[in-house]
Amino acid sequence: MKSSKYLPKIETFDGANFWKNAYGHQRAKLLRLAGISDQIEQLINKKYQELPASIKYTIETSGIKKQDLQ
Repeated sequence: MKSSKYLPKIETFDGANFWKNAYGHQRAKLLRLAGISDQIEQLINKKYQELPASIKYTIETSGIKKQDLQ
């Protein structure tokens, strides 16, 4: 088995763009799909930049695609 000298590319979700154009129920669905179920009501009313870094990282690396949210 050959080992690759490069790491596989991690696909990221464009959370900031989605968050800016999404309604509250769409933001809540994104948070639920990313596995974040605590404090959804408080988080959906914040700007994306105001979210904690750990939540933004979870959203962006969760493997969610925009088609999953429609």
